[in-house]
Amino acid sequence: MKSSLMNSLGRGLAAGLVATIVLVIVLTLKQAAGLMPQLNLVAVLAHALGSRSLAVGWAANAFVGVLLWGPLFVWADRRMFFAHWINGLFFASVIWLGVMLVIMPAAGEGLWGLNLGMATPSLTLFLHWIYGVVMGSAYSALKPGAWSRAVAHRLHHA
Repeated sequence: MKSSLMNSLGRGLAAGLVATIVLVIVLTLKQAAGLMPQLNLVAVLAHALGSRSLAVGWAANAFVGVLLWGPLFVWADRRMFFAHWINGLFFASVIWLGVMLVIMPAAGEGLWGLNLGMATPSLTLFLHWIYGVVMGSAYSALKPGAWSRAVAHRLHHA
C-alpha cells in the first residue's frame, strides 16, 4: 500500500509537471498571439501574492501546478470513478472556481476576473481544462505498464 501511494504521488508530481509545462507553452502562445493580452495569469498570480514581479508569478505557477495540484490530484482521482483525463477536467474546474472567487479578487481584478474583460471566465476555464486534461492523461500514461500494454495492443491489432 505504501509503495503504491508513493508511486501514485510520484506520478502525480510528474503529471503536474507535464501539465504545467504545457500550460506555460499555451500561456506564452496566447500572449504572443495577442489574445486578451490584458489577461496575463502569471501577472494576476503575482499580484494576488502582493508582488509586481513576473518571476514571482512564474515561480508560484510552477510551485502550485506541480507541488500542490499534482499530489492533490492523486487524492482527488482516487475518489472519482471516471477516466483519469475526465477526472482531471473536473479537478481543474474546481481549481478554476477557486481562481475566479479567490485569486482574481485578491489580485484586484474583481469577482470572476471581470475587470480584465467579459471573456475572462470562459478563457480561464478553457486554460484550466487544458491543464486538467493533460494532467489526467499524463497521470494515466505514467501508470506502471501503461506503455507496454499500449504497444502490445497496437501490435496485436496491427
